[in-house]
Amino acid sequence: MGDIRLRQLVIAAEKLDVADALVGVLGLGEPFPDPGVAEFGLVNRVYAIGDQFLEVVVPTSLTAPAARFLARGGDGGYMAIFQTDDLAGARARVDTLKIRRVWNIDLPDISASHLHPADVGAAIVSIDEARPAASWRWGGPGWEARASAGKLTGAVITSDVPDRLAARWGAALGVEPKGHVLQLKDAALEFRQGTEERLAVFHVSLPDPGAAIARARALGLAVSGTQVRIGGVEIVIA
Repeated sequence: MGDIRLRQLVIAAEKLDVADALVGVLGLGEPFPDPGVAEFGLVNRVYAIGDQFLEVVVPTSLTAPAARFLARGGDGGYMAIFQTDDLAGARARVDTLKIRRVWNIDLPDISASHLHPADVGAAIVSIDEARPAASWRWGGPGWEARASAGKLTGAVITSDVPDRLAARWGAALGVEPKGHVLQLKDAALEFRQGTEERLAVFHVSLPDPGAAIARARALGLAVSGTQVRIGGVEIVIA
């Protein structure tokens, strides 16, 4: 499948206030509200951070999948989007594994497949191929000019059987687990013991992490060391 990148992390929330909190703490630029997510019964805000993206989605319908997600466990990590240079190979791989593809799209500049969260566990996994590779349609027109400084360096997914979940995500992404870690081209996914399957932690690198923590305290958010809780997700800032 070639090199796999972590390109985007998504929080599902009851209200778009979560997006405001992310902006206030991480110093994010102007968002892109993607009208295309109306197909899924959502409104959203997408923020460019370096050449990666943070997204907040809010359901507009009680029947939306994100609404069902929120009903089960409240705000939290909802989706992780990975970039490949061989989506055809990825699709063949997950089909062989009997992992269902619940949404597929093929556009001139990007192709994508969403994998059923019941089949991979913890969250929706999307595997996308952008053309050219440096582009990203989901960030909206001109995202490069709106990007803030920083980088998504990884995520933590919890499970009562983390080794099994690591193996399942690794199989879907074509990455061999090393212990409970999937090492990607530019990020690491860690699978930890937890009481429920959850995309629980986002790791973010910023030019001035101390300033971000100070902003979080000023906003009255829950802060522990370098960790800030926003939208049901622990954001670890380095």
